[in-house]
Amino acid sequence: METQEILERIRNAKPQTPVKVFIQGQLSELDFGPDCKVINMGHGGVVIGDWEDIKGVLQESDAIEEYHIETDRRNSAITLLDTKDLGARIEPGAIIREAVTIETDAIVMMGACINIGASIGAKTLIDMNAVIGGRAKIGRGCHIGAGTVIKGVISSPHAQPVVIKDNVVIGPNAVILEGVTIGAGAIIGPGSIITRDVQEKEVIPSGVY
Repeated sequence: METQEILERIRNAKPQTPVKVFIQGQLSELDFGPDCKVINMGHGGVVIGDWEDIKGVLQESDAIEEYHIETDRRNSAITLLDTKDLGARIEPGAIIREAVTIETDAIVMMGACINIGASIGAKTLIDMNAVIGGRAKIGRGCHIGAGTVIKGVISSPHAQPVVIKDNVVIGPNAVILEGVTIGAGAIIGPGSIITRDVQEKEVIPSGVY
């Protein structure tokens, strides 16, 4: 997805609180509006939609005997990526926003966060609790260590994202700042803070650069 398209999507996105409501009662007597999905299972069922569309019906209708609500966000403007058809391995607890590209045989471990517009190459490992910022570009065969932060740039179309070329190894808890390019085959030591470009196959010990 192009940078301008990402920025437009963020700018125009409507904040929503998606909910799933399990209801016991007469769903056929209820009108949740055209934007809600209603699954009627006889004396009850499930309603999926935005909380603003559903809450009034729950509070005011006598046709509902009891209900249970499930939700995982509040006033969120950017949806999560639909991962079910990816050729990658996505572990539970990973948070991946829409417009992220993840290639075949990549692995995203528990607790990793990948923001809108980022791309992950084939056979790259994003380890536990790593944070991949918006529009970051990570090549193939990389290992992004646990707790690493790769800064994102989604506020301006002119800002340069982090670019990590193929076969890069980044140790745990490193920080890669905005606009940095890391050349193919480079190795970044654990806990490093990288503020400049790193050359192809360059080895960076732990420290600030």
